[in-house]
Amino acid sequence: MEHHANHDPAASETTVGAAWNRGRVGLWLIGARGSVATTVAVGVHALAAEVAPPTGCTTAGPGFAEVPLPGFDEIVIGGHDVSTTPLAQRAEQLAAAGMIPAAIVAAVHDELERIDAEIRPGHDAAAHHGSQADVVARLAADIVAFRDRNGLAEVVVVDVSSTEPLPADRPEFHDPALLAAALADPELAVLPASSLAALAAVEAGAAYACFTPSAGLGLPALRAIAQPRIPFAGQDGKTGETLLRTVLAPMFVDRGMRVLSWAGANLLGGGDGQTLADPEAVRSKLASKTRGLRSLVGDHVVAPLHIDNVPDLGDVKTAWDHVHAEGFLSSRITLQTTWTAYDSMLAAPLVIDLARLLSLAGAAGVRGVVPALGSFFKDPWGSDVHAFADQSAALTSWASDLGEQVTGEDAARAAAAAEAAEAPAAEPVPIGGVR
Repeated sequence: MEHHANHDPAASETTVGAAWNRGRVGLWLIGARGSVATTVAVGVHALAAEVAPPTGCTTAGPGFAEVPLPGFDEIVIGGHDVSTTPLAQRAEQLAAAGMIPAAIVAAVHDELERIDAEIRPGHDAAAHHGSQADVVARLAADIVAFRDRNGLAEVVVVDVSSTEPLPADRPEFHDPALLAAALADPELAVLPASSLAALAAVEAGAAYACFTPSAGLGLPALRAIAQPRIPFAGQDGKTGETLLRTVLAPMFVDRGMRVLSWAGANLLGGGDGQTLADPEAVRSKLASKTRGLRSLVGDHVVAPLHIDNVPDLGDVKTAWDHVHAEGFLSSRITLQTTWTAYDSMLAAPLVIDLARLLSLAGAAGVRGVVPALGSFFKDPWGSDVHAFADQSAALTSWASDLGEQVTGEDAARAAAAAEAAEAPAAEPVPIGGVR
C-alpha cells in the first residue's frame, strides 16, 4: 500500500503505546454506516496501514507511551445500522464532499468492504413484531457472534447513531424488575432504540460508550444492570464548542472573573443537522452542552444556545460563542470565538481512543462506570468534573495505573509459562504398580 502523499512522519511525534498482549479487540458501532462510524472505519485502517498519522488521537500522545493498548491493526470493526448503503460508498460520498482525502479512502477500500460484511441490521421499531426482549436478544447475539467469529479478546460497543428524542420518564426506568417484565411483554415498547442497543451490549458482556445525547445506558435501571457486569462510559462526545468551553471557562473562574453570559449558536448540515432540526431531538443536545458550562461558571450564567440546520454546510459545523464577563472594578470583558470543523473528523479519533481504553479496562477486569473517561464527554457519567485540564490529568493517571496492572499480570503469566516449560516432565506412573 502506498503512503498518502501528504503524510509527513516527522510532522507528528506520536506513539501507539506499549505492547498489547491480549489479542485482537472488536469495535462494534451503533450507527455503523453513518458519517462518524464511516470516518472511524477509514481512520482505523488508514492508521493501521500507516497512510496517515494518528493526529487527533489522545491515546497516541506521549502520556500513553507506556500504556499497553491495542494497536490500530488489532481493532476489528462491525456494527448495527438500519441503513443499507455500503460502507465504501458512504466513504466515497464523504470524500466527494471534501471531508476525507480520496486517496485514503481508495487505500482502505478493500478493508471497508470487509467491515461491511460485519454490519448487521439495527432495530427498526416500525418493522418489529414481538417483545423488546427479543430485540435485545437478537442484537446481543450479533455481538457475541462477531466476537466468536473473529476470535476477539474484548469487544467495545460505541453508540454513534443519530440523536433520539428523550423518552418521557416512567417507573420501569428506575426498577430493573419492572423493566424486565415490560421488555418481555410484546404489547409494550418502553425503551428507545439506543437503550435496547446498550442493553444488548450488557447482555453480550461488551464494554459500552454512549457518544450521543440519546438515553442509551443513562437510564437508572439500565445503569444498575450494567454496573456489576461491564465497564461503561458516557455521555455525548465532547468534540468542538463544548471542548473549547471547558478549557476557557476555568480560566475565567481561576482569574476571579465573573462570567455573566455565554451565548452560543451552532450551524450544521448533513444528517446531524437534519436530526437536530427536530425540537424534541435537539432538547437532549442542548441540555448536555449547557450543563457542563453551568457547573464551571455557576448557575447564574445566562447561556442561550441555538442549533440550526443549514443543509448546504454538509458535515462542516460552525460554532459561535459570545462571552460577557465582569473584571476588576466592574470592567467589561468580552470574548468571541468561532470554531469550524468537520464534526465527524473530530469525533472519529475519540471513538478510536474509547475503543482502546475500554479494551484496557475490560482486560483489567474493570466493571461499572469509568469516570476517568470524562474528558471525552459533554456530560460525563460518574463525575461532576468538567474542566478539561483536570479531566485530562485524571485520564492519564487512570490509564497509567491500569496499564501497570495489566503489564504486571502479563509478566506474571509469561513467567509462570516459562517455569512450567522448564520443569522436568513427571515420571509416568506404572500400571498396576509394576515398573
